[in-house]
Amino acid sequence: MTKEDWQADAREVEAIVAGRHHNPFAFLGLHEINGQWVLRAFIPHAEMVSAYALDGVALGHLIPRHAGGFFEGKVSIEKRQPVRYRAKNAGGEWDVYDPYSFGPVLGPMDDYYIGEGNHLRLFDKLGAHEMEFEGIHGTHFAVWAPNAQRVSVVGLFNEWDGRRHPMRKRFENGIWEVFIPVLGTGTLYKYEIVGPDGVVQPLKADPFARQSELRPRTASVVPDPTEFTWTDGKYIEERATRDWRRTPMSTYEVHLGSWRRRPDGGFLSYDQLAEQLVPYVADMGYTHIELLPITEHPFDPSWGYQPTGLYAPTSRHGDPAAFARFVNAAHEAGLGVILDWVPAHFPTDAHGLAHFDGTALYEHADPRQGYHPDWNTAIYNFGRREVVSFLVNNALYWLEKFHIDGLRVDAVASMLYLDYSRQQGQWVPNKFGGNQNLEAVEFLRRVNSEAYRLHPGTFMIAEESTSWPGVSHPAHSGGLGFGFKWNMGFMNDTLRFMSREPVHRKFHHNDMTFAAIYAFSENFVLPLSHDEVVHGKGSLLAKMPGDDWQQFANLRAYYAFMWGFPGKKLLFMGQEFAQREEWAEAKSLDWYLLDAGMHEGMRRLIADLNLAYRQLPALHERDCEPDGFEWVIGNDHANSVFAWLRKTPGSDPVLVVSNFTPVPRAGYKIPMPIAGNWVERINTDAGWYSGSNTGNQGVVKAYAVEGQHWPAEAEVYLPPLSTLFLKFEPA
Repeated sequence: MTKEDWQADAREVEAIVAGRHHNPFAFLGLHEINGQWVLRAFIPHAEMVSAYALDGVALGHLIPRHAGGFFEGKVSIEKRQPVRYRAKNAGGEWDVYDPYSFGPVLGPMDDYYIGEGNHLRLFDKLGAHEMEFEGIHGTHFAVWAPNAQRVSVVGLFNEWDGRRHPMRKRFENGIWEVFIPVLGTGTLYKYEIVGPDGVVQPLKADPFARQSELRPRTASVVPDPTEFTWTDGKYIEERATRDWRRTPMSTYEVHLGSWRRRPDGGFLSYDQLAEQLVPYVADMGYTHIELLPITEHPFDPSWGYQPTGLYAPTSRHGDPAAFARFVNAAHEAGLGVILDWVPAHFPTDAHGLAHFDGTALYEHADPRQGYHPDWNTAIYNFGRREVVSFLVNNALYWLEKFHIDGLRVDAVASMLYLDYSRQQGQWVPNKFGGNQNLEAVEFLRRVNSEAYRLHPGTFMIAEESTSWPGVSHPAHSGGLGFGFKWNMGFMNDTLRFMSREPVHRKFHHNDMTFAAIYAFSENFVLPLSHDEVVHGKGSLLAKMPGDDWQQFANLRAYYAFMWGFPGKKLLFMGQEFAQREEWAEAKSLDWYLLDAGMHEGMRRLIADLNLAYRQLPALHERDCEPDGFEWVIGNDHANSVFAWLRKTPGSDPVLVVSNFTPVPRAGYKIPMPIAGNWVERINTDAGWYSGSNTGNQGVVKAYAVEGQHWPAEAEVYLPPLSTLFLKFEPA
C-alpha cells in the first residue's frame, strides 16, 4: 500500500469513528483487497477483537487501528458471509454480529416501484421488520431520507450512538437500510440523521413505525412479527357484498380515552374496550363504531388529530395485537370499525416528520403552501410522489392489516383549497392561477380508488365542509371518489333551528327543510359529532331551549327527525344518553346519569331508533336517492310541523312527523299515500322515553279522500315537541 493509499485509508477510519463516513458499507465489514479478505469493525469500548464464522470457526484476530474502537485484520475465509466478533475489555467480553457483512434486503423491484411511486406494500418494506436473513435472526430497518449525509439506527442497544449503526444508502431512491442481527421484538429505536449541511438533526421516530412508546416518550418500537389470527372471516365475506348506500349505517363516534376510564383514572386497554365498548354499541343497535384518531400522537388534548405515528395504534391502550383483537371482537359482534384518518396535516414535533432529513421533505418548503395557520402544523407536499405513496400505503395498511371497514378523512376542505384560512398574498395559486390544490385532488382520487379496488366492502368518508362538486362521485367520472360525505350543512342548519325558542321557530322554518334540496347531490352522512360538543359549545342537551323537560323533549324530537331524514347517521358518545356537560377528553363520560329516568329514556330512544332504522327498509334503502323521500307537509311554518314519507320498492312506507312546538295538536290532518292502518312505530313522547306519554294509542287510521292531491288523509294527535314514525300495515 502506498503512502497516499494509507493516508486515504486513515481518513476513512477517522470518518467512521467520527460518524462522518458517507458510505460505511463500502469500508466496514468483509472486503477482498488484493486477493486477501480483510475485516474492519467499529466496536467502541473494545480492547481486543476476534472474528468467527457463524458456524464457530475462528477467522482471525483484528488489530486496533484507532483508539476510538476501530479494528482491522486479515482473515482466513473462502467467501463473503456473515461474521461474529468476540470483543473483550477489562470489564468482560461480548459478542457482536457484524451488520456490514450482510447484503441488502431490498431488491431492484423495490427500487423500481418506489421510484415510480407505485409501490403499494411499502409497509412491508420500510420501517422495522424482525426477520431471519442470511441465516441470522435480527431486524431490518429502512427509511426514506434522500437528502441526508448519514442515517443511523440508534437505541439502547448501541447507547444511542449514531456512529455504531450507520445505514446503507440506496442511491436510486434515497432509501437507507440496514439489517442488524439479534435485535427483535420490543427494541426501542430512532434514526439519527445528518442533514445535507452536516448538522445532526433531532432524533427522529420511524415514519413507518408500527408501534411506539407511550407518551411522553417518543421512541419507535420493533413490533412483534407474529401474524394475528383473525376469526372475522364471515363478517369480511358478507361485507364485500354490501352496497352501503342501501344498507343501514348508524355510527357511534368514540374517543377511546374518555368513553370510560379505569377507577384510578387510567385508560382502558384495547382488550377492556373489546369487553365493554363493543357489547354496549352492539346492544344500542349501531352498525359501526367510529374512532377518533388512534394513530400515535404525543399530545392528549389533540384527540389524535396531530399524529406523529400514522402506522402505529396508540400505545395508550396497548400494543398492535391488542388493537387487532378489538377490531376482531367488533366484527364478531356484527359491528364495523371506522377510523378517523388525518392526511391533511402533521405536527412539527422535533421527533416527527418535519424537516425529516434536514430539508422540507414531507412538507412544502414555502410556508404559504407548507404551514397550516389553523392548527400550527405542516401540510403534506401532495405533489411529491414519495409523500403520496407514504399516505396511500398508510390507508391500505389499516384496511389490510387491521381489517378496518372505513376511513373518515379529516379536514378534506383544507386539502382541496390552497387559500383555506388564508388571506390574499398568503397562498400560492395553482398552475392555472386558481385556488384548487390539484395535487391534493389527485391524491384523494388515488387513495380512494386503491382502497375500493383492493378492499371490496370498505368505504371512504370525507369530512368536507364546502360545496366542492362530486365529493362522493366516482374518481373515473371526475369526482373525488369518496363513498360518503359528512353533511355539515344539515348539522349547522338544524342545530341552529333547534337552539331557538319554539315561539321563534316559525320564522326559521327553512333551516329544517333546506337540506332536502341538496340531500341527494352526494351520498351523505348526517353527523352530530364531537365538534359540536366542545370548545364552549356545550352538550346537545344544553343547546336545546326551555326548562329541563322541554330540553329533553326537544332533543328526543330532534334525534328522531334526524333518524327519519335521508342520510346515514352518526352520533358522538355520551349524546345517546343526553350528557349534560360538554365533552372533556381528560375524563370519563358521566355514566351515573343513566340512573335518572330522563337520561335512561334518551338512551332507550336511540336504541329504538337504531332498531327501526335497521328493520324498516324504507328508512335506509334509499338514503342516497331522491325516490326514497317525499315531502307531505313542508310549509307549515306557523305550527313548526314537518312531515315526509320514506319509501323503497317492495316495502311499506314510513311517515315521519315532527312537531317542534310545546303545543299538543289533536286532530292534525295529514295527507297520506295509502288508506288503512298506520302503526306508531316511534313516538318520542312515549313514557318509555320519559315523555308525557301521549299519542295515538299505537295506531293511526287513514281514510280515502277524493279530489285531493293525496289519495288518503288521517287525523293525527301530535304530542308536544315530538316526532312520530308511522309505518303502514297492510290489512
